[in-house]
Amino acid sequence: MNPFEKIFNYQLLARLQDSGTFLATAHERSWLKLMLTHPSAAEAFSAVTLAKLTTLLQQDEALDLHGHFVQKAGSLEAQVYHPLLRPLRRAIWHKQGITMCFLHKDGSCGAEQSGFPYRLEYSMVKREWYLLWYNFRTRAYVSTRLRKLKLLSTEPLTAELVASTLAEIGRLLESRKRSAVITVLPEYNKELSRILYAFSCFEKEVAYDPELQTYSITLTFLGNESEYVLSKLRFLGKRVRVTEGGYLIGRMRESSLKALRQYGMNTPD
Repeated sequence: MNPFEKIFNYQLLARLQDSGTFLATAHERSWLKLMLTHPSAAEAFSAVTLAKLTTLLQQDEALDLHGHFVQKAGSLEAQVYHPLLRPLRRAIWHKQGITMCFLHKDGSCGAEQSGFPYRLEYSMVKREWYLLWYNFRTRAYVSTRLRKLKLLSTEPLTAELVASTLAEIGRLLESRKRSAVITVLPEYNKELSRILYAFSCFEKEVAYDPELQTYSITLTFLGNESEYVLSKLRFLGKRVRVTEGGYLIGRMRESSLKALRQYGMNTPD
C-alpha cells in the first residue's frame, strides 16, 4: 500500500481498524526498523515485542540517513525513554489510579500523592517526558516531569470514579481553552498549506470569504500554549494577521512597539 492509498482509502482503513489491523507503508516500516536500532529500544519494548517486531521487519531495509542528513553541534539527548513510561502507560490504558511521590534534590521521597494518570507527553523543547494527571487531594490537573516522580503503586478504581474524574478533567481543559481568528492576507493565499502546517498541532477551522478572497483560521488552544502560538505568528510574519483574540493581538502589538523603539522609531503611546 502506497501513502496515497493509505491517505484516501478511508473505507478500507475503517474496516481494518475495526478488526484491529494496522497498515504500514514501506517507508514507515523502514523508519521503524531504524528506530529499533536505537539503544533505548530495548528499554521501550518488552523482549517479546522487540523480537516480534524485528522478525516482522526482516524483509525490510532500515531507513538510510547517512549521506542525507548531517548533524552538527547537536544538544545532548538527555531522555529518550524513561523507566516509568511503561507502567504509567499501562495504568492509563487500564484507567487505574496511581500512588507516587515527588523526589527531592537529594533523591529522598516526599509525601505520597494519589491521582489519576491522564496523558504522557514529550517536550521537544526541554527534551523530557511529562505526566499529565489529576490530583485527588487538591482536585487539580497537573503536569509533572517524570524525572521528579517515583511511582509507588497502581490500584484499580471504580467505574463511577473514573467517569467523574474524566468529566472533571474535561471541564478543566475546556475552561483553559482560548480561541483566536487568524486571517491570511490575500496575496499569501497560495501559501495556505504552509500556514496551516504551522498550526497543525491545534484544533482549527478554516473558512473562505469569496468576496474578500481571504481565508480565516479559527484556532483553539490551551492558555499555556499561547507563547507557542505567538512564536508561530511571528514566524509567519506579514502573511497573517490576528483579527480576533484580545490576548494575542495585545502581545503582537506589544512586540511590534518594542521592535520599533529598539530601532529608534517614534511610536504612539
